[in-house]
Amino acid sequence: MELGASLHHLHLTSPDPQRLADFYARTHGLQTVAKGERWVCAAPGRTLVLSAGPANALAYAAFGFADADRWQAFRAKAQGRATEPVPALPVACEDALAARDPDGNLVVFMLRPGVPAGVPARDELPAAHLQHFALRTTDPAAMLAFYEGELGFTLSDRVQDGEGTLRACFLRTEHLHHALALFRAPKPGFDHQSFETTGWNEMKTWGDHMAAVKETIVWGIGRHGPGDDVFFMVRDPDGNLAEISAEIEVCAPDRPVGIWPHEERTLNVWGKAIMRD
Repeated sequence: MELGASLHHLHLTSPDPQRLADFYARTHGLQTVAKGERWVCAAPGRTLVLSAGPANALAYAAFGFADADRWQAFRAKAQGRATEPVPALPVACEDALAARDPDGNLVVFMLRPGVPAGVPARDELPAAHLQHFALRTTDPAAMLAFYEGELGFTLSDRVQDGEGTLRACFLRTEHLHHALALFRAPKPGFDHQSFETTGWNEMKTWGDHMAAVKETIVWGIGRHGPGDDVFFMVRDPDGNLAEISAEIEVCAPDRPVGIWPHEERTLNVWGKAIMRD
């Protein structure tokens, strides 16, 4: 059975967090508010926190539980590993734990998190919720062992080369295909975040919006193999990818793990792909 959590928000660092906040306000419709040394950028269903620091780095990723029983089951499983101090959060919650993965990324889990103050009730752009994020790592096998074995994420698909070496994997925490993707790369770091919209027509509207604000689509439109979602990506000023996607696979709890070859058409069945390694 899946964990029962969903991705709630991300906190990225940047050499120029205000510039990054301005980018996501312009491209993704986030309202930005400076709170001390942080920028809280939010719209219905999507929240991004930014602060000063190195580019392409994740300060933490935060997952939320709505169900108290699922939370207690997770707390019992993870309490030996989730011993890191919980950072200051942009929202209230009933309880929280934090753990650090083998690459040093902090992952926060919250019970019944709220939303940032001042988030509008309606979106001016088509609905899009923060659905997954991806990390680059030099050792995806160790990262998979941590997220699956110690935190209880569910492996949906693995990508491997001809020798069987793990090159990428996709893990879910609920019924949608993945909340976290891991890609083998020469150095670890943040790769992308993905905002899931509601269908093809909304994808077109998001694409027209990127054109209107003169933002170049750097990858797509395409369709991923693992997850089967249609997508396009833009690149923020720090070089992070930001994805708009739709139609991601809904997984049954007993779905078998898929095995994909390490090739471009796995990451984009329609053609060219960004190969992290």
